[in-house]
Amino acid sequence: MSESEAVNTPDQPPVLASVVFLKVPDFARRPIAEQARLRAQLEVAVAITIAEISPDARMVLDGSDSIAIVILANPVVALQIAERMRAAVTAGLWLGIGLNHGAVRYVANGGDGSFIGDGIAAAATVAGFAASGSVYTTRAFRDALADAVPGLEAVLRPEGIVNDTSLRSHELFKPDRAAAERRRKWWFTFSVALMIVFIGAGIGYRATAGATNKGPGIVERLSTVAGEFGVTLRRVLGIARSGR
Repeated sequence: MSESEAVNTPDQPPVLASVVFLKVPDFARRPIAEQARLRAQLEVAVAITIAEISPDARMVLDGSDSIAIVILANPVVALQIAERMRAAVTAGLWLGIGLNHGAVRYVANGGDGSFIGDGIAAAATVAGFAASGSVYTTRAFRDALADAVPGLEAVLRPEGIVNDTSLRSHELFKPDRAAAERRRKWWFTFSVALMIVFIGAGIGYRATAGATNKGPGIVERLSTVAGEFGVTLRRVLGIARSGR
């Protein structure tokens, strides 16, 4: 049994994964029309951002005011996704971003299935602390980044300790833009090599059935609600329409 098959089989033990949690602040307090627009923009942003990642390498979980992108044991790609999602804020989407590395487990629910675990819960918690446009990571994510690429954890600077509603403490870190610029020279080469490893190994999460997993066409199908958001985001990211 392949690793991807094992992960998506009920009653399997938890596995480690990196989670990028994207949350729209104060979503429930907004008018219905604005909720629909923000939700459409979020789905467009995710579709554009993960288009280069094989469906076998990630899992997308939908929530009413959020989307979680699960990357199997790969904090480097998770950080890249979070950094690209910052462009969605520039394009006009309110968004708090949280990253964590921890245990997730597949659970069956009738004919469907989903994932639960502290890996997702902690990412959701730190996303709730992040102001629009901010990226917060946990200590666990920083440690996983250090294990994956020693020295890369230096791009995450300490942001203090906060307590959630259950009085659990969370040590927060935030990407340092200056440090990110310094590593730009080797980032492209490393990313290409990483994608080759993904494709060759054929491991990871299968995409779930959801709007964000239906392919690049989702950008066009949501254009009525999202307006020119997709066009603006592509421009900010330097992505040509024909490339997606």
